[in-house]
Amino acid sequence: MEAKTKPRIKLHGFNNLTKSLSFNMYDICYTKTKEEREAYIEYIDEQYNADRLTEILETVTEMIGANIVNTAKQDYVPQGASVTMLVSEGPVIEVPRTSSDAIPEPLPEAVVMQLDKSHITVHTYPEYHPNEGISTFRADIDVATCGEISPLKALNYLIDSFDTDIMTIDYRVRGFTRDIDGRKLYIDHDIRSIQDYLDDSIIRQFDLIDVNVYQDNIFHTKCRLKAFDLDNYLFGYSKEEITAEEQQAITKKIKTEMDEIFFGVASLRS
Repeated sequence: MEAKTKPRIKLHGFNNLTKSLSFNMYDICYTKTKEEREAYIEYIDEQYNADRLTEILETVTEMIGANIVNTAKQDYVPQGASVTMLVSEGPVIEVPRTSSDAIPEPLPEAVVMQLDKSHITVHTYPEYHPNEGISTFRADIDVATCGEISPLKALNYLIDSFDTDIMTIDYRVRGFTRDIDGRKLYIDHDIRSIQDYLDDSIIRQFDLIDVNVYQDNIFHTKCRLKAFDLDNYLFGYSKEEITAEEQQAITKKIKTEMDEIFFGVASLRS
């Protein structure tokens, strides 16, 4: 039996629903010395510099069917990077350059038409614990679209673009649009959970918790990596190079860090 395509909603004017996808991704590492911590931060800054992040966001823009209007990017000192893109559902229309004696200043090369309230941003935050050897890399990503395009189309790609142990994902539909009879529509697609848009391979890798407020079209999902291999959390050496007691102590610190981030509650460490 062929699945029936859901008929497209006929709207009065423009679809001005705002769909916002926001999530934090955390990668956790253990470094024994100051030199190792600095090397880890340098490695992260190189892996996720502004140019690499720009490439990721350009792919996201293509996947959701939007057009790039403008890009701003910056690498920071001592660490971290940011990229912000303004995007449009409609095409960017270039207006031919003209001249006028009344306006001696240089005229713009192009005028943007059909600009929607849409943007994509990413900010990175590498940091480390001053005493316990824990280093944490956080990336904050926001994809806000206005109109028919949906940021959920790029969700799995974004997750695959970062090495992550913990994810906190939020999706919200704001505002309303109207159908041709004037009735308000507060959402234009079916959704029960962000998990509905995750690949099965991702769902198998993570423990997931939902907190959804359906009447307000707010969806929240937390994800924590199931598998734990200490070698994946050591930077510059392997667990075979340390004692069993050290392995146990480091494992406890890493898992405590993961618990605090996942549950949003800081524990008192001895």
